Amino acid sequence: MSVLPEEEMDVMEHQTGKEPGRWKLKWTAGIAVAVLLFAGGAAAGYTMPDPKTSEAYLSLDKEKSAAEQDRDSARVDYGRVNALYSALLKGVPDREVKVTARETVVGAGEAALKDAQAAVQKREDAVAGAEKQKAANTIRDGTWVVGTDIEPGTYRAAAAVQSGCYWGIYQSGSNGSKIIENDIPGGGRPSVLLAAGQDFKSSRCGSWEKQ
Repeated sequence: MSVLPEEEMDVMEHQTGKEPGRWKLKWTAGIAVAVLLFAGGAAAGYTMPDPKTSEAYLSLDKEKSAAEQDRDSARVDYGRVNALYSALLKGVPDREVKVTARETVVGAGEAALKDAQAAVQKREDAVAGAEKQKAANTIRDGTWVVGTDIEPGTYRAAAAVQSGCYWGIYQSGSNGSKIIENDIPGGGRPSVLLAAGQDFKSSRCGSWEKQ
């Protein structure tokens, strides 16, 4: 609302047939009423409500406090974790040196272990080969075909025989009917010469070893 200057208000009052100054009286009266109403409200003790006492404000303030506590707790946790990380990071070079040294020792140990395993395997192979060769050159009780079951050569009793020992050399394929040589030694360590095309029979003589 615009306010007209006093001269214009007087002119308008004159043109409308109203008494000059009547507008002034109305405005003055309005202002006086407003002042009285404000003074009355103040006298009656009326004041504007404090927004900090509202439920909405109190709820937001509570949420703010909780958020600040979470923030402070997060800062403490971060500081602790960061300190641990810094300590671990500081010790990494020393740990890497130790790990490298251990890896070198482990590598040397593994190489030594492989060498030892290879040596053991070599010995086992040698022993197995010797045992296999010994087994191939050993005759026990039974009938054997020379050149097929056993190799030709000279064989001797591995230990002294008992009185019940019997050995015989036969022509192969004769089923024991063609005796080439036989004996009942009764003791000692007898020996026999076997050739291909012969059968050798040993009974209660123990084992025979190729010489």
